[in-house]
Amino acid sequence: MSAATSSAPVAERGERGWRFDARGWLVVPALAVLVAMFVYPFAYGLFLSFQPMDGGGIFANYLKFFTESTLWPTVWITLKLAVPATLINVGMSIPAAFALRRNTPAAKFVTMLLVVPVTLGTVLIADGMLTYYGPNGWFPQALHALHLYSDEVRLTHNYWGVLISLVISGFPFAFLLILSYVTGIDPTLARAAGTLGAGPWEQFRLIYLPLLVPGLTMAACLSFVQAFSVFPSAVLLGVPAGATRVVSIAAYEAAFESYDYSLASCVAIVMGFVQLLIVAGMLGARRAFYSGPTSGGKG
Repeated sequence: MSAATSSAPVAERGERGWRFDARGWLVVPALAVLVAMFVYPFAYGLFLSFQPMDGGGIFANYLKFFTESTLWPTVWITLKLAVPATLINVGMSIPAAFALRRNTPAAKFVTMLLVVPVTLGTVLIADGMLTYYGPNGWFPQALHALHLYSDEVRLTHNYWGVLISLVISGFPFAFLLILSYVTGIDPTLARAAGTLGAGPWEQFRLIYLPLLVPGLTMAACLSFVQAFSVFPSAVLLGVPAGATRVVSIAAYEAAFESYDYSLASCVAIVMGFVQLLIVAGMLGARRAFYSGPTSGGKG
């Protein structure tokens, strides 16, 4: 079967012009969901952000966001949480994925344990951390009982509590994505390099790492977007009026405390724009670093 007959174009050119392929209707439900769940809310929020409740011009909300000391610092606070969480999640996922890439019962069992936090949710994780890492929790009491640390251990209601929560909830996603890329690389490539004298570090740096760049980039992008949109952890485990007042909290306060939905939409648009810039930067860095195949496919 030729390429022309094997493909299924939505429209085909016949003797009387373009003819619509009925199979094109299969994409209509997906397009309808995309428009209803993303395009329309985004367009409405963008339009609403240019309609300030107190007047002052169409850019009044954006001027207010970048001039008030209670709004613009939330971007920096969120970045201070999201960037380290992304680096930690991706950094820990690489050795874990290599250690568990073989299809053995033990590897399957450990993989199952590592992805358990996915089933818990951020609120349940936060509640468990309050019990375990709180001032009177098991972890501080164990440190004191073993005489490893004598001062007060504070890992909740501060920056560190939110960061730990982001790592616990975000690690499984990064690990599973990187694991899928690692298992997709043909191991004979590394073995061939080994026969030519390449050690484990050279094999990783020259073979695995270039082939893993697309997977590492996607895992970093998804992990960053998930961490940047933090909300429950920042409220339950942090200081929502201080050190962990992230962008999502500012949007929530504008919408449901001040009832200024226009300003809340502005905060959400800024939040999305910052995420877009970071993701675009990572994708651009990936192209500059490596532009070869996305995997070393087996077979």
